[in-house]
Amino acid sequence: MSIVAILVDGGFFQKRANYLWGDAAPDERADQLRHYCMRHITKYDKLYRIFYYDCPPSAKQIYHPLLKRNINLGKSDLYVWMMSFQEAMRSKRKVALRLGTLSEINLQYVFKPELTKKLCSGSIRIEDLKESDFQLNIIQKGVDMRIGVDIASMAFKKQVNKMILISGDSDFVPAAKLARREGIDFVLDPMGAAIRHDLNEHIDGLVSPAFVPTKKMMQEDTGEDDSVI
Repeated sequence: MSIVAILVDGGFFQKRANYLWGDAAPDERADQLRHYCMRHITKYDKLYRIFYYDCPPSAKQIYHPLLKRNINLGKSDLYVWMMSFQEAMRSKRKVALRLGTLSEINLQYVFKPELTKKLCSGSIRIEDLKESDFQLNIIQKGVDMRIGVDIASMAFKKQVNKMILISGDSDFVPAAKLARREGIDFVLDPMGAAIRHDLNEHIDGLVSPAFVPTKKMMQEDTGEDDSVI
């Protein structure tokens, strides 16, 4: 029987969840995350823990170049949603939050990448820009490090014999190689997203379970599971 740790890159999960399942309330998204993770647990497995890696949202005031005024991020819908989501995750059985920090020095509003080419080609003008054409340039600090440290720690201490990483980033490769050398079955779940072909040589499997969240499924969840220890 495998003792399984599931490690979730929060920023990656949120983007894929929005793409696959659309918008959701914070507690609903937290339920979806737990259900999705549990799709990896078979009758031959025991769940060690679900580790969720992200950063608290920023409450800083940031200047918006189009609106020509400061925006209080602490009063934004995103701030309220993220704080509520992280609180919902804290209440989940066998879930551990690993929070890094945001680099607020580089936190600023920037053009969405696809607009730069349009502006340079003249297909749109500065006067055509809208508030929605800007996005926050968010740089996380400490998240990848925490993922790597937890992988190494669990591998060296033999706390698990299987790890599932929900991510699409190649930064995990050094930690994955270490875990495999320690005998860990290391599986990557990119939630159906394409990954570089050469990443396959650094993992023991590539699995993205089929999952369509339903209200009935959420209502029936008791928070407990026979496969959880």
